[in-house]
Amino acid sequence: MVKFAGRMSRLGTESAFEVLARAKALEAQGKKMIHLEIGEPDFDTPDNIREAAIKAIREGWTHYGPSQGLPELRKTVAEVCGRDKGLTISPDEVVITPGGKPIMFFAILALVDDGDEVIYPNPGFPIYESVIEFVGGKAVPIKLDMKKEFCFDVDELARLVTPKTKMIVINSPQNPTGGVLCREDFEAIAKLAIKHDLWVLTDEIYSKILYEGEHFSIATLPGMRERTIILDGFTKTYAMTGWRVGYGIMPAEVAKAMTQLQINANSCTCTFNQVAGIEGLRGDQTAAQNMVKEFRRRRDVIVDGLNTIPGFKCLKPKGAFYVFPNIEGTGMASRPLADLLMNEAGVVGLAGTAFGRYGEGFLRFSYANSVENIQKALEQIKQTLAKVKK
Repeated sequence: MVKFAGRMSRLGTESAFEVLARAKALEAQGKKMIHLEIGEPDFDTPDNIREAAIKAIREGWTHYGPSQGLPELRKTVAEVCGRDKGLTISPDEVVITPGGKPIMFFAILALVDDGDEVIYPNPGFPIYESVIEFVGGKAVPIKLDMKKEFCFDVDELARLVTPKTKMIVINSPQNPTGGVLCREDFEAIAKLAIKHDLWVLTDEIYSKILYEGEHFSIATLPGMRERTIILDGFTKTYAMTGWRVGYGIMPAEVAKAMTQLQINANSCTCTFNQVAGIEGLRGDQTAAQNMVKEFRRRRDVIVDGLNTIPGFKCLKPKGAFYVFPNIEGTGMASRPLADLLMNEAGVVGLAGTAFGRYGEGFLRFSYANSVENIQKALEQIKQTLAKVKK
């Protein structure tokens, strides 16, 4: 038996991929499945971005690039994202990485020491807790309550801050709930961060998939720019999950540390994909905007449908492409219900506990699927639960 380093026991996983594998195994046996588990757009990457990548390959963008990222892409991120987020950004404050996860990993690795506490949203993206614990920090969950539309309870947040707290992680729009923090939430978080000299890692990967109002970044508040790391990227906005191109915006000194980590971890990000990223940010946005319009339509269909199923209560998400219905009225726990729906109804979702212990009593469904399939899934869920109650 292999004896792994102790830190490996602290490393978690992302259950969506495990559930996908189980669903694929059932499909291989002939069972038809409706996939509502994976967090990726079901649209193709826009044509202009794909063509830019092909052109870049033909022009020879197939070699190593600077570890911090191609200068032109960093300049583009600084200009376009600075405009969109209301910030003045220098290219020296931008790091390009293979997807958004490395920004999360590198930020926590660079700033969190053994025993430092990091407050993170729960239910939330499971990799937050995983990475915090892996590097030797203490993951401190703050419960996102449905009664508060899955926003932070700022009084609870204040109680969770201790002399050991080093960082607060926020995610808006949020996975898995679709919740969006309001201006007052951001201001309260900023006040605590400044008072206690804390870092804020703000995951804004869904910033362009917003159905109400305009995106707001905590980095725009007074005193926050110098203590904030913004995580963003191309994966969700432009349906580029497989391309693995993300970026972070942070103080230049932190960018240098992240670049050093990147040199040691993966040298650089794929160069021709970075060239395509320039086109993504500067080119025609019609396809991305149409995708959000379609997500809004699907959101309304799935929310309305779930709320007709006995035992389900579902809020209408304000962003991202997930619903997070409360299923306590069914009398079943999250994992057994998710398993039942996959095995009997052929509908693949995720137990709320895949996103932390406060996810008990919920399921997550991604509506990155067609309206036809969503409607079919709703009917199959309803029929399966009706059979169980008999």
